[in-house]
Order: sequence, then structure tokens, then C-alpha cells
Amino acid sequence: MALDRYGNYLPVFPTRPVPRSTGFAKTCPFSPAAPDEDALTAELFGDAPARDAAVGRFRGAYVGAVAEAAYRERGSSGGIGSWILTELLRRDLVDGVAHVVPADPAREGLLFRYRISRTQDEVRAGAKSRYYPVELSGVLSEILAVPGRYAVVGVPCFIKAIQLLRRENPVLRERVRFTVGLFCGHMKSARFAESIAWQLGADVEDVAGLDFRVKDPTRPANTYTAQITLRDGRTLRKDWWFLADGDWGAGFFQNPACNACDDVVAEVADLSIGDAWVEPYELDGRGTNVVLTRSGLAERLIEEGRAAGRLALEPVDAAFVARTQAAGLRHRRQGLAYRMTWRRHRHWPPKRVVPGAEGLTLRRRLVYRIRYGISRWSHRVFLLARVLGWPRLYIAWARASLTIYQAVTYSRGRLGRWLDRVLTAKG
Repeated sequence: MALDRYGNYLPVFPTRPVPRSTGFAKTCPFSPAAPDEDALTAELFGDAPARDAAVGRFRGAYVGAVAEAAYRERGSSGGIGSWILTELLRRDLVDGVAHVVPADPAREGLLFRYRISRTQDEVRAGAKSRYYPVELSGVLSEILAVPGRYAVVGVPCFIKAIQLLRRENPVLRERVRFTVGLFCGHMKSARFAESIAWQLGADVEDVAGLDFRVKDPTRPANTYTAQITLRDGRTLRKDWWFLADGDWGAGFFQNPACNACDDVVAEVADLSIGDAWVEPYELDGRGTNVVLTRSGLAERLIEEGRAAGRLALEPVDAAFVARTQAAGLRHRRQGLAYRMTWRRHRHWPPKRVVPGAEGLTLRRRLVYRIRYGISRWSHRVFLLARVLGWPRLYIAWARASLTIYQAVTYSRGRLGRWLDRVLTAKG
């Protein structure tokens, strides 16, 4: 795997054309030859008592945070991810955890990478969200080479790839004992980190570290603040709201594959975690998780943690979980169905939604079109600005694009009614 000119990972083959492989087709999460999430969860968690169209099969659903130690303070949200991984190590249920940690930019040329951690302290060092491209080949090679029991953390397509590999490879099936899925809006390219550096007046080559979500208990959890640490020790920070590309929903630097994904909550993971993006939780600057358990082990660990007072989690239903991820689910289901009607995407493999635009207003269709254009052109405009050495070119384009997107998406009152009338008239 190697980063392309846009900062996205792509497989690199030693020969051309790309060799066809039945085995690869069965393990690629976007392949039509691979089973979908519904089929996989039926195999893996067929005894899970609950099933929901939005969040898949599950045993338990919860909202809350870790009550012990400093897990919540160290994490981007409620600290459940780090807690469950350290608990697996503490109970000797796994020997190593494959997760994303900060890299050494000066030595590795990357800000983040996958690593296998074998102690609780190493796992805690990997806390927090990383909106940066990573790839699994290195840790998978280590898992295959070094006997042991492992847990793997990843976004939905990564966890699906792991489960598909486990179906085909008996060694991985034996050694990967637990998976933790992260709710996902979309994957960013490496250029998003570079854009943040530009907008903070720095060059990415001078960045020693990046925190995408600086936690401040005095401010709402949904007020993201990015902070970079430079090699000379200085730190610079800015709220995402003031970044030209800081509106997540606009899709700046989105990996193209994300437009073909219909899984938001990592449906094939033993345990999945996300942020509780509903009031009053989204206003709590300490951070709050939503949690879904699917395997018996995941449910037992959570329930025992609750009983011991180590986890401050309250049971919720699937509808609550879906509300916390409403925007992502709308884009991955309603938006995906609409994108599949476009001529350029009619070759896509079958998904769990039926292509169509029924019930979509012209305004909503325009939102999906603008979002798609931003995700597509942000890579190209940034590359041009990078080649020319002119960051202002990209920043000016991003601000203009964001203004248009937000005007169409969020306009209310008189402006919103006028916009609806204009779009309806043009339709």
C-alpha cells in the first residue's frame, strides 16, 4: 500500500495490468464477490437478539462514558475504546492490540500509523480520533508471523476486511479474537492534515504532532479544535469552525470509496463505539460514547464494567443510536441510493439500498451533488495549490465551496423558503 498524489492509500502491484485474484475479490470489503454486512453478521453474531435496519444486529446498546481512572479525559469522547482494549489485556484475553498511534513524521514521513501494542500503557497512548489515512498490511503481517491472540480496531470497512480475511485464512481466524469498530462519517486523505497546517500558518514538514480534537470540558463536545505541535516545540490551534474545510458534512478530502459505503456503525465488529451527537450529550465537553455490543464477550465485559461502577453507561434502544448518527446514516443510505442512479456509478456492485431518488426534494439532491463535487475536487485543487506552492488558491476555493454548501444545506427562514421555491421552479 502506498499514498497516491492525493494522499489516499492505494495498492501498488509490481506488474501491470493489475492481476486478477479470486482470493482478493473475496476479501475486499467493496467487492461484489464478498458477502455484505448482513450476511457477515448472520454468520458472526446470528444469536444476537436484536436487529435493526440502521445499526444491524446487536445484543446491547448504551450511552455514557468510563467512570474510572482518566480514560474519559484522555480520549476524544467517553473513553470506552481505550477501556475495552486495556480490559482485554488486563484479563489476559488478548496478547496484543492493533490500533492507530502517532508516528514519527521526521523518520516515517507519516503522522499516524497502525501498531500492535502489548501493554496497557501502550494502548492508552493510542487514545483519540485520527482523521488520517492508515493501512493494515504491517500489523497483519505481524499477526501472521507472531503467534498470539489479537484485537483489531478500525473503521467499518477495515473491520469488514478483517472479518472477510478471517473467513479465508485459518491463522487469522484463530489469532484475531476481538474487533472494535469505530463509527465513521468518512475517511480523510493525508492532505486534510496538511491543510490544517497551512491554515495555522505552518508547513506540514515542520509538524511533529497533530491533535484533531483537543478536549475542553468547558466547551461543547461538538466544538472541535485542531492543534499542531511543531518541531521547535510551539503549538498552534484553531477551531474547526474557522477552518475553510472544517465542516465535516461537506466532505472535503473524502476518500472516493466512502461514496459507495453503506455501513456507519461498523456492523460486523464485536463492539462498536461512536460519539453521542444528540442533546444533552453533545453539549458535554467531557465527551460521551454510544456503544453497541454484538458478541457475548463484548456484552459480558460491558455489563460487568457497569455492575462494578467502572462504566457509567445507560441502556438505550437502536432508534437512539440511529439518532446520534442521523446525518451519516442519511448520507450512506438515502444519499447512496441517489448516487447509484448517476450514470457514472451504475457499474457499482450491489449495495443494501435500492438505487432511487424517491422522496428526495430538489434541494436535497443538490446537497448531495455539491457534497460529491467538494469531495471530488478538493483533492485536485489542493494538489494544484501544492504544486504551485500557493496555499491561498486552495483555501479561497474551499471557503467559496463551503459558503455555497452551507447556504444550500442550512438555510432556514426566508432564505430557505426562497431557495426551495427557486429549486422547485427550476425542477
